[in-house]
Amino acid sequence: MTAADEVPLFGRDDVLRRLLDSLDDVENGGFAVGLNGEPGVGKSALLARVMEHAATAGFAVLSASGSESESHLPYAGLHQLLRPVLAHVNLLPVQQRQSLLACFGMVENTDANRFFTSLAVLELLAESASEAPLLVCLDDLQWMDRPSVDAMAFVARRIATERVVLLSTSRRPDPQLLGDDQAVTWIELQGLPDEAAHALLRSRAPDLSPGLHDRVIAQAGGNPLALVEFAKALSTTTYGWSELDDALPMTARLERAFAARADELDPAARAIVDVAALDDGDDFDQVLAAAAILYGAVVDRQDAQPAAELGLLTIAGATYTITHPLIGSALRQAMSRERREQGHGSLATVLSVEPERAVWHRAGSVPGHDEPVAAELELAASEARRRGAHATALSWLERAAALSPDPRDQAARLLSAAEVGYELGKFAQVEKIKHQVTRMTLRPRDRSRLTWLTGAFHDGATSEPAAVSHLVDLARHATGEADIDLAMQLLFGAARRVWWRDPGEAVRREIVRAAREVPLPAEDARVLAVLGLAESLELSAPVIEQLNRSAANGGGHADTAALLGIAAFCAGDFVRAESSLSTAIRDLRAEGRLSLLAEALAIRAWAEINLGVFDPARSADEGMRLSDETGQRVWAGTARIALALIDAVGGNWDPHHRLVAQAEQTALQLPNASSSLLAGAQLVRGLGELGADRPEQAYGELLRVFEPTDPACQRVQQIWTISYLAEAAIRTGHRDAARDLVGSVEERANGSSAVGTTIALEYSRAVLADDATAEDLFQRALAGPARRYPWHQARIQHAYGSWLRRQRRVTESRDPLRAARTAFGALGAKPWALRADQELRATGERGWRPTDNAREQLSPQEAQIAELVAQGLSNREIGQRLFLSHRTIGSHLYRIFPKLGVTSRQQLAGVLAVGSTVLKQTQSSD
Repeated sequence: MTAADEVPLFGRDDVLRRLLDSLDDVENGGFAVGLNGEPGVGKSALLARVMEHAATAGFAVLSASGSESESHLPYAGLHQLLRPVLAHVNLLPVQQRQSLLACFGMVENTDANRFFTSLAVLELLAESASEAPLLVCLDDLQWMDRPSVDAMAFVARRIATERVVLLSTSRRPDPQLLGDDQAVTWIELQGLPDEAAHALLRSRAPDLSPGLHDRVIAQAGGNPLALVEFAKALSTTTYGWSELDDALPMTARLERAFAARADELDPAARAIVDVAALDDGDDFDQVLAAAAILYGAVVDRQDAQPAAELGLLTIAGATYTITHPLIGSALRQAMSRERREQGHGSLATVLSVEPERAVWHRAGSVPGHDEPVAAELELAASEARRRGAHATALSWLERAAALSPDPRDQAARLLSAAEVGYELGKFAQVEKIKHQVTRMTLRPRDRSRLTWLTGAFHDGATSEPAAVSHLVDLARHATGEADIDLAMQLLFGAARRVWWRDPGEAVRREIVRAAREVPLPAEDARVLAVLGLAESLELSAPVIEQLNRSAANGGGHADTAALLGIAAFCAGDFVRAESSLSTAIRDLRAEGRLSLLAEALAIRAWAEINLGVFDPARSADEGMRLSDETGQRVWAGTARIALALIDAVGGNWDPHHRLVAQAEQTALQLPNASSSLLAGAQLVRGLGELGADRPEQAYGELLRVFEPTDPACQRVQQIWTISYLAEAAIRTGHRDAARDLVGSVEERANGSSAVGTTIALEYSRAVLADDATAEDLFQRALAGPARRYPWHQARIQHAYGSWLRRQRRVTESRDPLRAARTAFGALGAKPWALRADQELRATGERGWRPTDNAREQLSPQEAQIAELVAQGLSNREIGQRLFLSHRTIGSHLYRIFPKLGVTSRQQLAGVLAVGSTVLKQTQSSD
């Protein structure tokens, strides 16, 4: 036991024991724990005690502390944390290394990518933990700069397989600070119980009179720091306190006690502590230089000694810290506005060689509006975005807006801040800025930007016809002003709202006309995406024709490939959609653009499903996880429904499926996502009931997608649903009603040649036909586009074989039924394989048993990793692709090998062939 261990932490035995016991568990996997509570409640003391214990127990320990004055400085906290391990940075892959060093300003002409930076942090910590278990401590997280916090939140979600414990403290009980409850366990510290509070106060002020002792206890409210500081103030008479004092809030009393110490300082020392309270670094020479400007004469280290003796500053060599965050807060509050401005101005002068820090202090030094400083901040924000510090750029743009003399410039800068907030997924902050800007004077272009922002997050959009038409009008105005990028941005926003909830034919056609008025080539990816979203059925033929003329998969541009994939998907060309989206996903992954990557994965998951590829590891599972991580609720819901559908096809169906319920909750909470998500949920329910051999229930669930007054009605997804409705109808006596629905869908499809539409309608016509025409329609369907897609071909073969058996053509029925059973089994569609087997048994055939698929033993993430290993990628390459550490990949493989009964990476390829084979068949034969 160390000397420090012998000093008691009054009233914290249970929490301390819980934290120390958790360290002993690190060999079973990493985790993140947070302590929150009011200032002075003892969070930092607990953190220090855990750090001391960890060091004696053989842990490596890394730590960083947030500072209010430093919170605007991007990656300051991260640099402080990683300084001891930066010597290992050369072990990182090039992209990660360069991105991390760019954040710290240690390399020239390199853009920082916040996701590569975060992955570099994870790799450095994992590498450290390979030698000894690692404790990472983040004190005062609420004051740490946002880019550093975001990077550590990324780490917190990915340390489950590492020997890493992440322990943080925060004043605010904000469970989202480092991620949700699944990523971080938060422990709230309350004030000390009475017995512990009395014991602490007696240990620090044994000579207090009983009355004053009880008064301190009552006013401190169990806050340990308040007890200690009041005891010190009372015993030194620095802070007089009598029974006649007004009852002030504890924090105000505490800050008053801190400020009272500073009042004892001479002017030179006071200048030093005032500058230190405003500084955003830890270089003591810079503080002394700025303090000399503020004081008006030279100051040196000797002048700072009184501040150190009073416990206001801690000086260690060339660096310093404010002893406690409340001291900094108290000093700043005690300064007059003029004093604060002078202090910031002094720091700006000293920091002229560090432009970003200097401009921030210059902004603090001006008494009112100042356009040159606002323009400097705006430029600095652009540089911060280039470095990947988007959260810092947002703060600086807001500060630039506050300094703008012209209200129109102020609004423009606020809108820029909101656009950065949209990129970061900060819905609440975007909403706050929008509300502020709505009441301001706007230039016409900025009015359009504000309108677009209203629908940037699905959460804030509406698909009401008037709102969508307004977007179109703004786009036409932007076209007239030759602002093509803004025009297409607005039209894409309008068209996307059509997809989520149809505003009506007139509005859809209005969007199409406006898109064709923009002076862009007909094959431009932006135009095709707008046309595809707005008129998915009516314009599928011309969209597909233009897609044939477009550069293959976007010509190497991720955004273009994504737009082409969306256009193809909406038009029903699912093979092209899968191909273009795969290109986009590859490039977005390489660029670390996780928000757009999540969206592309969610859409690709449905392209795969429509091709009959039911593999959660390819797109849906990762799409859900990344959408959750980036706060994109609609795409998370889209991916959840895809995963639930895959479960339904595989026979793992529950009418109360958790993923469906979560997606429906999102649909009902968001005004513009209802019909698309709800239609998908009904398709899942219908498939689940079909697989469970409850066709009547299946028919009822699927019918909702076609009812105009039902919230689940979605015109394009009726195409995806119609063949399953037909399958349920022929088993329940609803043939005539289903024929009418097929006819209405055919009319709206307007002769579309899209593969998805053709397959769905050919299947539906065949199974719903009367006996006189059925065989010809079955043969046509079997020879049509479905022959290239095993799932769809097997469904037709199953239906055809069943029809042949009912026609007493038993021998002829066996071949299509056998083919269907084999294909269903290979696809993992067990309920359909068993039904095909039942039909075969009815013909007198016996002897088939379903085979197990090795992939079913793996979680979706394990299957994804195994697939990449089978392709020959190294652990580091896989880690970079999936935004995990290479050691986490190794831990997954340790579990994967015995599950699959293999002992080497080379054996994986043969075991995992089924899902990828199906997709390759659909691609190569198209």
